Amino acid sequence: MTSVVLGVSAGIAAYKACELLRLFTESGHDVRVVPTRDALRFVGEPAWAALSGNPVATEVWQSVHEVPHVRIGKEADLVVVAPATADLLAKAAHGLADDLLTATLLTARCPVVFAPAMHTEMWEHPATRANVALLRERGAIVIEPAVGRLTGADTGPGRLPEPTEIFEVCRRVLAGRGTDLAGRHVVVSAGGTREAIDPVRFIGNRSSGLQGYALARTAVARGAEVTLVAANVALPDPAGAKIVRVESALELREAVLAAAEQADAVVMAAAVADFRPERRSDVKIKKTSAEPEPIRLVKNPDVLAELVAQRRARREAGGPAGPRVIVGFAAETDDVLANGRAKLERKGCDLLVVNQVGENLGFGTPDNAAVVLAADGGMVEVPRGPKEDLADVIWDLVAERLG
Repeated sequence: MTSVVLGVSAGIAAYKACELLRLFTESGHDVRVVPTRDALRFVGEPAWAALSGNPVATEVWQSVHEVPHVRIGKEADLVVVAPATADLLAKAAHGLADDLLTATLLTARCPVVFAPAMHTEMWEHPATRANVALLRERGAIVIEPAVGRLTGADTGPGRLPEPTEIFEVCRRVLAGRGTDLAGRHVVVSAGGTREAIDPVRFIGNRSSGLQGYALARTAVARGAEVTLVAANVALPDPAGAKIVRVESALELREAVLAAAEQADAVVMAAAVADFRPERRSDVKIKKTSAEPEPIRLVKNPDVLAELVAQRRARREAGGPAGPRVIVGFAAETDDVLANGRAKLERKGCDLLVVNQVGENLGFGTPDNAAVVLAADGGMVEVPRGPKEDLADVIWDLVAERLG
């Protein structure tokens, strides 16, 4: 049984940690809750003990004969702190150990995940940013907070991500891939673009965004800074990812090219429409007895090919090259490998993920199977399984190329 330490610091979001605790225990993990003294002002000791089935302590002086300030951290497979306040992050970064939780953080030799929650001004303060950078440099995973309603009427960055999404990050951390993407900025596109015909109708596709969101979650769990360009996706925001919402192929192109300038890798998992209506009606096209006017289509920009071309031009000019690794996707219905190899040659990307789509295949399903083709001739077959597994294989190949 996996041993998880759930640290809880003194923030109003402490009540959300109860849901995170439930997700861990219902998944079969043995959870020891270690709150700070002031965290018990928000959620009391009886609640933590009842939900975890384990005793709760805040001080190193309780059960001294068991040396809890050393034993708890050393025996853990994962330590997650949610919420992590600015004060807790500062203590962890500078090695202070004035209670059981901070002592546990010093003795833990397992992966450590911090889920910060605080007011925007505190999150953006240079001291907090420096502490976060220091913790990440040492191998800890500090999830970027969500943007939304905070205490009182305030809104902005600093909201605790949803417990289900924190749990998904922790689940991937427990999968044991490590933090090989720490210090890297990756861009992922997800979902399917919509090309408007009129204010009501559009040309679209069946992409749900599940694979792109799996790529974002696994990258966060491996320590990356993630920008997720989401096209018409109705899924919970992955914890720790910066979300840029778009609708059309032109909007996606603008968002991806802007984010890619400072990225180490770009993974184009979105299904981008090849065509759009030449003209968009400003009013709903009415159904009449007459035959409708034909809709003339024009080509959308090829974002993947444009990324590759821009990188090549920058390298030739001796300037910043942009993303070192560019990954494309090819959703095929027939002649999968032949079409995939032709697309890889045509696009010029470093890796191309080729998967078959159709009835209960690819789009909208929780699992996927694919072949990852490499520009250097390599090929990796990924059997059908959870989309997170395919995502990890892709990041393995990206990390290898990033060195």
